[in-house]
Amino acid sequence: MAAMRTINILVTGGGSSGHISPALAIINTVRALAADGTDWQPVFRYLGGKQGIEQRIVTEAGIDFVGIETGKLRRYFSVQNATDMLRIPVGVGQAVAEVRRCAPDVVLSTGGYVGVPPVMAAWLLRRPILTHEQTVQIGLANRITARFATQIALSFAGAARELPARLRAKTIVTGNPVRPAIFGGDGAEAVRLAGFAPGDDALPTVYVTGGSQGARIINRAVEAALPELLAQCRIIHQCGQQPAGDEQDYDRLERAAAALAPKLRWRYFFTRFVGDEIRHVFALADLVVGRAGAGTIAEICVLGKPALYIPLVPTGGDEQTR
Repeated sequence: MAAMRTINILVTGGGSSGHISPALAIINTVRALAADGTDWQPVFRYLGGKQGIEQRIVTEAGIDFVGIETGKLRRYFSVQNATDMLRIPVGVGQAVAEVRRCAPDVVLSTGGYVGVPPVMAAWLLRRPILTHEQTVQIGLANRITARFATQIALSFAGAARELPARLRAKTIVTGNPVRPAIFGGDGAEAVRLAGFAPGDDALPTVYVTGGSQGARIINRAVEAALPELLAQCRIIHQCGQQPAGDEQDYDRLERAAAALAPKLRWRYFFTRFVGDEIRHVFALADLVVGRAGAGTIAEICVLGKPALYIPLVPTGGDEQTR
């Protein structure tokens, strides 16, 4: 019997769940392929930011995680641009050490500023690089990493127009990977997790999400209209975790929920994050309200759920309205 080959795959990308979910979807797909009688097995390692949300999400998924310094790339003036620019070369140095250590057969980047140092390190050490862009408007980080990539995967064919001709030749349209965790849910389990009263089962359920960092405009709109909304439906609200130092929308919603009449309070469930239980939430939801992020749209379309999209404006290149 031939020896099992090991394929080392270094994955990077983050800053928001929109960059992390496609990476996890790809990892799960590759693992499934390898389990189907192949003579190879993948070994994954995830390189992300030391303070990024990817550390928690990736670790919970059972993937080896290594944190490095990263600097956020902004299209607008900020004093943080100067300090973050200094952190990028530090991150590149750390990423070079990690690439040498794990000797990946390929490096996969799904975008976000977190992925820039690992991609630059992989290019310096002559490792094959695959980048993936989720939106029709190529993000700033992916505009940089595309220059070093061996192959550029796009969710939309039109995104290729954003690239110079020499880079367009390296593109392939793959669509946007969706995580397996959204499938096979049980609405009754979502009812149990949310603690909804059995007597309200006839009411429609609305799932409100603003992504991993939340959407303040959505959170505040829900907060202001809670009594009126809950008179007509049940709500599962993922409000996100705002950056350190900012007022946390969760705290505001907690106060607003406490002021509700008892009958209405049992119709409202709010949380910072929704993990693998997302499959049950989607199974229960009659309507999804959220930002027009590429990952959110892809998942809702696959599931065939009615949705109300509220684009985040402005975003880089106005990607959500496009």
